[in-house]
Amino acid sequence: MKQKKDNYILGINAYHGDSSACLIKNGELMAALEEERIRRVKHWAGLPTEAIKFCLEHAGISIKDVDYIAINRDPFARFHKKILRVIRKGISISFIKERLANLKKVKGAKKSIADFFGVSVKEIKAKIINVEHHRAHLASSFFVSPLDEAAVVSIDGMGDFVSIMTGIAKGNKIKILDRVEFPHSLGIFYTALTQFLGFWNYGDEYKVMGLSAFGQPIYLDKMRQIVKLKKNGFFELDTSYFRHDSEGVEMTWLNEKPIVGRLFSDKLIELLGEPRKENEELSQRFKDIAVSLQVMYEEAFFNILNHLHQKTGLKNIALAGGCLQNSLANGKIYANTPFDNVYIPPAAHDAGGAIGAAFYVWNQSLDNKRDFIMSSSFWGPEYSDEYIKNEILSIKNENFKVKRLEENDLIKETARFLADGKIVGWFEGRTEWGPRALGNRSILASPCLLEMKETLNIKIKKREPFRPFAPAVLESAVGDYFLSPDGKKLAPVPFMEKVYTIKPEKRREIPAVVHIDGTGRLQTVSEENNPLYFKLIKKFGEFTGTPVLINTSFNENEPIVNKPREAIDCFLRTKMDVIILGNYLITRT
Repeated sequence: MKQKKDNYILGINAYHGDSSACLIKNGELMAALEEERIRRVKHWAGLPTEAIKFCLEHAGISIKDVDYIAINRDPFARFHKKILRVIRKGISISFIKERLANLKKVKGAKKSIADFFGVSVKEIKAKIINVEHHRAHLASSFFVSPLDEAAVVSIDGMGDFVSIMTGIAKGNKIKILDRVEFPHSLGIFYTALTQFLGFWNYGDEYKVMGLSAFGQPIYLDKMRQIVKLKKNGFFELDTSYFRHDSEGVEMTWLNEKPIVGRLFSDKLIELLGEPRKENEELSQRFKDIAVSLQVMYEEAFFNILNHLHQKTGLKNIALAGGCLQNSLANGKIYANTPFDNVYIPPAAHDAGGAIGAAFYVWNQSLDNKRDFIMSSSFWGPEYSDEYIKNEILSIKNENFKVKRLEENDLIKETARFLADGKIVGWFEGRTEWGPRALGNRSILASPCLLEMKETLNIKIKKREPFRPFAPAVLESAVGDYFLSPDGKKLAPVPFMEKVYTIKPEKRREIPAVVHIDGTGRLQTVSEENNPLYFKLIKKFGEFTGTPVLINTSFNENEPIVNKPREAIDCFLRTKMDVIILGNYLITRT
């Protein structure tokens, strides 16, 4: 019998923030990586050629072997509405030129890929398929989830002229129910207020989430003037508080860190007072605005979800889009909606659109059944013992010492360091997919020491002192430390995408991971998902009585480390005490 040919689909998020690539073979994910991990520029925007190269090399194939290239954007979706808007609004020529240049890049992606790999376009047999932005988001969650049927929701700033898409998914098909179109967007609302609060870097919204715990929602009535909820489950923005509708906002997406121009208008300043200036102290007013923003987002978010539940009657929901990185709201889904099962992938933001586009083609377009469940986030590069050894030997530094240990000794010594209050860089296995380190590229520390939060923020991460740290908890012990929002047993949270309340009686035991409002962003760890990380937390628990560790990303104001050399460099320029690279333990002399 003739052997069936393998089918390869390359998925990419291109010419947008968090550019990324993935490769699936016969419906199974093989590799996925954000371009920033290689380029070392946060949220890098452009064509993810290095991530594509990694995916192909990991699979042992060339670009010529790929059957489909799926891009999570469709430049022609609602094209007539875009043209009518430009004519009606008279948006600036520079803004129009920038958007046309970006669309031209998306359309010419195949040639750009061919040029990078040094082949002709004719040698690339792959068919380019453009998947509408929010359809890709929906697919990035449902098609890799364990759910057979679910309500599906995508929420972000804007993609292909849409900010929200809802639907019903069953088997290998997603049926779209409704959309929210430009200019109304919860993502734009949140980002505009993030800028108002003085956080201007692309992706800074997570800082506002941390800041919100320190305020009171005294500006909520004013937020409700900006975002007006509707009876159909959606909302409208009062666009006079923003610039994107009347003027357009210049954005930079090409081969560099993304830049988004000012989104809020002068009218917002009239409503809320002067915005925070660069390096200005975070006064109580700004903290109160932050929590008012968060509460308004949650009101709109749950309005969407509850209306969708009423419309579908389904108990399962799969969610994606950049707004689903809001772990505060995510942790309240069970308490504020009737949904029983929630799936959010490790990369719900635009990077995840690469996986969504690929699986949309495989499942929906090609009508293949679903065989893959994303229960792990570890889809990036890994490095051999020999590679790590050579990297260590190549660095001439007399200020650290190295020893190689077998697994049991490595776990025991590392756990002892942690129990003694040392800060450990932990570099094992494959790089995580998504914005969070989940136990393979992590900085770990004891949660039992109150001063550890300040130490990590000041000496290691070099960031704002209000920023919290996440607790990684053995899955079997999560009920001992966290309150369930709906009184039921807490479902596993392997991707650290939900914030829950820590039990009051446990807060003194793990003070370094308790936010001021008594919550923590949970990561549950199972032996099945990550056996080495599991063993380390278990051993730390044996030493201390607390099967919980602080887990924060292995970086210092840069993308999460990807290669061993990047981990060593981070260790040397910070005050980390120990790093583990595979089986090698490195300490300072």
